[in-house]
Amino acid sequence: MFYTYIIFSRSKNRYYTGYTSSTPQVRLDRHNNGMTPSTKSGIPWLLKFYKSFDSKSDAIKYENFIKRQKSQNFIKKLIASNENEVLE
Repeated sequence: MFYTYIIFSRSKNRYYTGYTSSTPQVRLDRHNNGMTPSTKSGIPWLLKFYKSFDSKSDAIKYENFIKRQKSQNFIKKLIASNENEVLE
């Protein structure tokens, strides 16, 4: 199983989108333990959304689709419309 996920940093008021082959919670822990240089300055991160996929390529395609939108409003709407996929 693969996942596309969105995390949020209150201190940076920033969303980060990625994909993982581990569970979204395990990946969030890696971000919050400073193991990802690009997100280290935004600790703590909150898991706001995830979606599961059977293939790595589908997870990456969805991640790239979200990133191409270049819009916090798009991400906020995505999170709001998929509340069943949200972990808090």
